[in-house]
Amino acid sequence: MRKNLQFLLFFLFISITTMAQKADRFAYAVTDLKGDGAGWNALRMLNTQTGEYSEVLLNGTEVKTVAYDATTRKPVSEINHASQFAGQPAFSTGVAAIAYDRRNQRLYFTPMFIDQLRYIDLRTMKVFYVTDQPFSNIDNSKKDQGKIVTRMVITPDGTGYAITNDGDRFIQFTTGKKTVITDLGALIDDPASDGLSVHNSCTSFGGDIVADDNGHLYIVTATRRVFKVNIASKVATLVGTIKGLPVNFSVNGMVVNDAGKLMVSSAQNPDAYYLVDPADWKAEIYQTSSGIFRSSDMANGNVLFTKSSNRLKEISIVQNRDLDLDNHIQLYPNPVSHNTFAVRFNNLQVGNYRVELRDVMGRTILHQKVNVMGNDQSESININPASAKGVYMVQVINEKNKTIFSQKLVVQ
Repeated sequence: MRKNLQFLLFFLFISITTMAQKADRFAYAVTDLKGDGAGWNALRMLNTQTGEYSEVLLNGTEVKTVAYDATTRKPVSEINHASQFAGQPAFSTGVAAIAYDRRNQRLYFTPMFIDQLRYIDLRTMKVFYVTDQPFSNIDNSKKDQGKIVTRMVITPDGTGYAITNDGDRFIQFTTGKKTVITDLGALIDDPASDGLSVHNSCTSFGGDIVADDNGHLYIVTATRRVFKVNIASKVATLVGTIKGLPVNFSVNGMVVNDAGKLMVSSAQNPDAYYLVDPADWKAEIYQTSSGIFRSSDMANGNVLFTKSSNRLKEISIVQNRDLDLDNHIQLYPNPVSHNTFAVRFNNLQVGNYRVELRDVMGRTILHQKVNVMGNDQSESININPASAKGVYMVQVINEKNKTIFSQKLVVQ
């Protein structure tokens, strides 16, 4: 028992602290309470590097779990308009859509046949229901498979998106103090998709979505088709099909791992997860030492890198480490909690440099010129308090316009 408790605390520590400073090396997974079940009623955490699962973090069938109203923060049993949800288990009717909100440390989800957005506060493990507005505004009590929300994600700017199986509801929601849910309408088929519609029940239902670094979403359907969705235009374009998955493997959950590959889970195949390279959509088995849980959905905070500039950034970080530039340029403090950080220059060639702060979308948030005059020089950088909290990239650029240093910075 003590060993299991230590293991659970280790996972929670990783999710809230260490992983905030780099790409997530974990995924939340909706599984059954039992190893071979298919009830989609339990929340676990998976260490994506070791393949180890935590114990059940939340039993979604527990009727004694107190649910709180997302607006009033009171138990739903004490609110007149929310009384219908009192005593309703968190994962009622099963869950096939979750999304990890790294900024607020929440896990958003919706039950399959209950039209309501809910979330778990991962700091306290309390469950909150959004009771003052519907989620999809669909009467899914008839259990129409096409109307179920099975795809959900939080983008780097903190905005949530969800898509029904049939693609007729593209939903946006905010993740701050006040939840605002907006129906964006139906997805639009791109003529370039050669007639394969994102609304087709045989080819395009189910699966999951992830966000990229360029304002797009990527849907991988249960039948392994890959659609890129332009958020602004709502156009869905078929970009490929995953190759190398077993015949009986339906894609149901998906996250981006710390190496930039897609990890996909299945609700039907109990034997393995797979890693998919987005460069060619080829799948390879995800090796674990202790087996896997079937999963209806997964979530973490990583995005899919699609812009060449971001791929070069990742390469630059590795090269900088090889050159041991961390001994010449250092950032502190990291994480930042008071909108100010410093860049320390030590044993660096005298000259003019430029410090740039970029967000996860690659946009320049600020830049500051620095004249390095000698050893052990520190420059203070002030961040606009209005800038969103999150993970940023700090780059130092020399007079030849060459990036000589890159490091992630967490602003809390």
